[in-house]
Amino acid sequence: MSTRNYTSSFSTNEDEARTQSDPLQGKPLNVLYQDAHIVAIDKPPGLLVHRSPIDKKETQFAVQTLRDQIGRHVFPAHRLDRPTSGVLLFSFDGKIAASLGEQMMSKQVHKEYHAIVRGYVRGTGMIDYALKYRFDKIADKHRRQQPLPQQATTMYTAVKRFELPFAVGKYSTARYSLVKLNPTTGRKHQLRRHMVHIRHPIVGDTTHGDGKQNKFMQNAFNFRNLALTCTQMGFYHPVNGKWMTVSANMHDNMMNTLNAWRPFEVLHEK
Repeated sequence: MSTRNYTSSFSTNEDEARTQSDPLQGKPLNVLYQDAHIVAIDKPPGLLVHRSPIDKKETQFAVQTLRDQIGRHVFPAHRLDRPTSGVLLFSFDGKIAASLGEQMMSKQVHKEYHAIVRGYVRGTGMIDYALKYRFDKIADKHRRQQPLPQQATTMYTAVKRFELPFAVGKYSTARYSLVKLNPTTGRKHQLRRHMVHIRHPIVGDTTHGDGKQNKFMQNAFNFRNLALTCTQMGFYHPVNGKWMTVSANMHDNMMNTLNAWRPFEVLHEK
């Protein structure tokens, strides 16, 4: 496999590059499910769930945007990190939101994510690695003592592997994997930190990831988002008690990149 210069090998999509500064791009939120009690959306990457004193200059938030879009007050049942896309669940009542939160705390909710990571991931495995508590700049500004590491567990499954003929860092080719991730705990940045722990950082992770790989992805594919999407949530309906699932596709930046990589998929390892 010959190695190529990546800086001009692929065309870029300028719309994708604007998602960081304008995550909605003038479009309404994609509602995945709605009934009289709950509503789920497909949160785009770069959109904050609610107002935060840390990001005072931001003007777009999922809570306020959804409220204005459907004409009802909404209460988030959980959070997704700003750069993470996918299923985000709300209720129309604070008590219902709290009951959904209790399901998550008691590990009754099934969460499934898909991510693009550096390197070849093989088979299925479990990451059982405690994570240090990460202080919040606002909520924890008066805390001084570092709590003990928190137990955290993530299951992972390799879905696809790719080898691109581009030299990145010390490697002559660039290898990536599409993986499915199922966290059984909900620590801050858990999936991002766990994948770094097993040396497969998520593409586009500017906090915990691989800077050289991120730069390559920006230059070659105009990839400027985190390659992480919550693709499915399963939970008990808070009113009728029936088990239900809500699903979302990977965000456009991920889908377009994976489509561009089809010629480089590794079907059989050498």
